[in-house]
Amino acid sequence: MKIFYVLVFSLISLSVVAQKSRGIVVDELGTAVENAYLVNAASNTHAHTNELGMFTIDKTDIGNTLTITAFGYKKLEFILQNSESKITLEDAIFKLNEIIIQPKLSALNVISKIDLETAPVNSSQEILRKVPGLFIGQHAGGGKAEQIFLRGFDIDHGTDLAISVDGMPVNMVSHAHGQGYADLHFVIPETVDKIDFGKGSYYADKGDFATAGYVAFQTKEKLDKSMVSLEVGQFNTQRLVGMFNLLGNQKKQSAYIATEYILTDGPFDSPQNFNRVNIMGKYTTLIDENSKFTLTASRFSSRWDASGQIPQRLVDQGLISRFGAVDNTEGGTTSRTNINAALVKSIDENTFVKANVFYSKYDFELFSNFTFFLDDPINGDQIKQKENRSLYGMNSELNKKIQLSDWNLLLQVGAGFRADVMTDTELSHTAGRTTLINPIKLGDIEEFNGFNYWNAEFTYGKWMINPAVRFDFFKFNYQDKLATTYSTQSETEIKLSPKLNFIYSENNNLQFFFKTGFGFHSNDARVVVENNGKEILPSSLGFDLGSIFKATPKVLVNAALWALYLEQEFVYVGDAGVIEPSGRTKRMGADLGIRYQISDYLFFDTDVTYTYARSIDEPSGQDYIPLAPDFTATGGLSFQKWKGFSGGVHYRHLKSRPANEDNSIVAQGYGIVDCNINYAYKKVTFGLAIENLLNTEWNETQFATETRLQNELASVEEIHFTPGTPFYLKGKVSYRF
Repeated sequence: MKIFYVLVFSLISLSVVAQKSRGIVVDELGTAVENAYLVNAASNTHAHTNELGMFTIDKTDIGNTLTITAFGYKKLEFILQNSESKITLEDAIFKLNEIIIQPKLSALNVISKIDLETAPVNSSQEILRKVPGLFIGQHAGGGKAEQIFLRGFDIDHGTDLAISVDGMPVNMVSHAHGQGYADLHFVIPETVDKIDFGKGSYYADKGDFATAGYVAFQTKEKLDKSMVSLEVGQFNTQRLVGMFNLLGNQKKQSAYIATEYILTDGPFDSPQNFNRVNIMGKYTTLIDENSKFTLTASRFSSRWDASGQIPQRLVDQGLISRFGAVDNTEGGTTSRTNINAALVKSIDENTFVKANVFYSKYDFELFSNFTFFLDDPINGDQIKQKENRSLYGMNSELNKKIQLSDWNLLLQVGAGFRADVMTDTELSHTAGRTTLINPIKLGDIEEFNGFNYWNAEFTYGKWMINPAVRFDFFKFNYQDKLATTYSTQSETEIKLSPKLNFIYSENNNLQFFFKTGFGFHSNDARVVVENNGKEILPSSLGFDLGSIFKATPKVLVNAALWALYLEQEFVYVGDAGVIEPSGRTKRMGADLGIRYQISDYLFFDTDVTYTYARSIDEPSGQDYIPLAPDFTATGGLSFQKWKGFSGGVHYRHLKSRPANEDNSIVAQGYGIVDCNINYAYKKVTFGLAIENLLNTEWNETQFATETRLQNELASVEEIHFTPGTPFYLKGKVSYRF
């Protein structure tokens, strides 16, 4: 009998030892801390928090001590008092030696977290520049979406980069100006909380446009303080920002309003007369301890005049300055209204769902003149591009953790849709913005994309294997209003995109990865119906082989070799209303990034990318991809929270690159240095920022374009450019309350 009691007691003891502990990790404001790392040294077990800040850790009992580390928070030794715990972390100076390289596909996101912590976003242009290796160029008056460069792509305004904000897509399909047009100017920089990014087409939850990669921005859930800020700079620049905490520091709910107003004339001889107003409101409530609902609404509107691209020959001849204009009646207006509702709900300790529904009302009107008097020597070649769009959509995802003997499985199943309805999408020949000479294209567009994806992450020991597949269904409708009889042209297509990725984590400081997958981007609906649905969803196939590791406790390095192939596609050229084949392409390259914490307050970063980009079907010497950058580099020094001071010096370099297929016309490279310094005294912060510190003469956007001026007998093909900003000084004062 004694032996029986001993066995029973032993089994009970073992069962106690084998218990699980669960809980939630939050910050001092009560916001969930995602990806916190918890370790129980006694049982040699660990866990990470999910999007709700929730965790479950094995072989952990009451009385055990958990060590919790998280980015930007003080390390905490927490003694468990019961089986369910709420753990609060305190803010701290960021320390790179506490960074944990997590065994997940998006582990590189730790880079953007470091960069946001050490050098916060200060302008709308800096939002995208926070993605390592990504370059942008602004032209046409500052109100147009930026031109984007990444991994040897001239992405134009977003054709091969999927961009979202709080789960709502930014890219516009079948846009009046260009496919995938992504205008991020509705985002107030100070509201950005996180930047999730990934290069390549390896992510099942990312579909249309995610060939070169994706960028997903997340705005803040709550404010610790309210704030007003005023900036004044050269070129008649003024910027006013207000961010107001509406509910104080409540535990269950939060709400704030943010607004921004900008005026500037820019450095141009013909003033931009640019203005933009943004307003955003966000409300978040905890339905229960493990569920969260968020409602966000925003409105953005902008108008501007533009000097436009100018030909190099006019500057060389001294007829206009670098900041002059040929047709200064260019410019435009745009606006966007967004409503986005999101829910994250825990079903049990291993299961949660997240979903969001959104609606956008978008208007756009742009006047441009790229060829001057090439086609119409009397009136000029100005064009108007205009659209009126309603965008509806939903995303949903189920996350389920399953224990399979020695294997751990994370299963993600997602489904959703987006529907775009555009009326009177227009391309017209105009003069002076006011005179309609003739319509070129006019029609109504309806485009629907429904999708479903299955993503599995099998973890066994140090390995994580990630097979995934995505299904997309597209329906395109187009009604040509210039046709003599009414008809709806319609096409449908299905796309299957498999992925397979491998992650090997030697320890918390070293990870290797091999990623591969198919992606795609859609073509303009006008291309689809005109081409009878053929080759309307061109595929991409990519590979990444690389590593992320801590060379020393204070040095984080990421490196990758990669390749990306795109198949034949037909492109709608919105500026001309014509269709052009682009052919198959290949891109191969290498990425290298370094983050070094020199001291508690001083940080160094650099990112370099080399790319070999060529057209596959063209003969050697005629196979260059116009404007594809083959070498880019960014980096700098930043300092934070040093006796009230913060700031930094940063550079970006873009190497000269071919502007046409035979490299006979070259887009000149450039190197720019920016700097800023801020001083916080009690509730007031004073700041100075300088763009182009060395006053470098540079061209921000460049194109090889055939043009003719009004007094010229023959056309000329050469570089046309928008000049980059010269030395530009801004001052700022902010008050927090």
